[in-house]
Amino acid sequence: MKVGFVGVGFMGRHMARNVLNGGHEMKVYDLNRDAADELVSLGADRTNSPREASEDVDVIFTSLPTPQVVEEVASGEGGILSGARRGAAYFDLSTTDPSTILRIAARAEASGLRVLDAPVSGGTGGAEAGTLCVMVGGDREAYDEFKPVLDLIGNQTMYCGPIGSGAVCKIVNNLIGLSVGVLLSEAFTMGVKWGVEAQTLYEAVSKSSGNTTSMHGFPNGIFKRNFEPGFQLDLAAKDVGLATQLGRELSVPMEMSNISQQRYIAGQNKGFGKMAAGAVAIVQEERAGVEIKGPEA
Repeated sequence: MKVGFVGVGFMGRHMARNVLNGGHEMKVYDLNRDAADELVSLGADRTNSPREASEDVDVIFTSLPTPQVVEEVASGEGGILSGARRGAAYFDLSTTDPSTILRIAARAEASGLRVLDAPVSGGTGGAEAGTLCVMVGGDREAYDEFKPVLDLIGNQTMYCGPIGSGAVCKIVNNLIGLSVGVLLSEAFTMGVKWGVEAQTLYEAVSKSSGNTTSMHGFPNGIFKRNFEPGFQLDLAAKDVGLATQLGRELSVPMEMSNISQQRYIAGQNKGFGKMAAGAVAIVQEERAGVEIKGPEA
C-alpha cells in the first residue's frame, strides 16, 4: 500500500517507522527536514510539501501539534486536499477538536477524499512500541479498509462512530488524565509536607484505591526531577483547552476542568511549556513550599 505521512516529530516518527517496517511504501513530509532523515534512511521518499506527500497514495496520515496546524496542512495552499486523489483516505492522528475535522471533511467531500479523525493515546513509548490506542471517527468502510495499517500504529485500534467521535473520545481521555495530574500534585505535596517520603506515598497509593496510570511516571519523572518531554506541557494546556472549549459550545458546566486548565496555563506562564506535562506539579510545589522528589534527586 502507498502511504503518505505528514508530521514526523516526537510521535509521528515512531508511528511512521512502524508503518514503513510493515512493508508499505511511504512518502514523508515535515517542516523540519531533519526530522524525516531516519525514515528516509529506511526507504521512505522525502517530499517538499503536504501536497507532494499526498499525491498518488492510498492513505495519508498527519501527526501535528494543534488543530490550527492540522487545518492549514490539510486545506491550505499546497495542502493535502490539493494533492490527494479521489478515493484515497486521510486519517488525522493529532488531537483536534471535532469542529476542525468536520470542516476539513466538508471541504474534502467534493474531491472524493475520505476524511477520518484518528487521535492516538499512549505517549511516545506506545508510539515506538506500536501499542497505542487509536480512536477513529468517520466512514466505517474506510476504517475497515485501512485497519491493517492502523494496527501497525497501535494494537488497540477502535471505531468510535461518525466523524468527530474519535476526537471527542481523545479529548475526554486527555481531560481526565491531565486533570488527575493536577490533583496528584496537590495530594503529594500535602503528604510530603507532613513528612512522608514521596516514594512511600507512591507505593501506598499504588496498592490502594487511589492508584492511577497518571501517577506511574512519577518514579522516573518528578521524583528524579526529570522533566524531559515526551508530551509537552504546552500540548497538555492545548488539550485541556479543547475540552473546556467543547464544554462551552455544548453548555456543559465544567468548573473542575477550568481549574485544571488554569494550572497548565500557570505552568506556561512560568516558562515550563516545553517541559514534560508533569512539570505542572512544579506550580503546586512552589505554592506549597515543598518538592515531590525521591532520595536520589
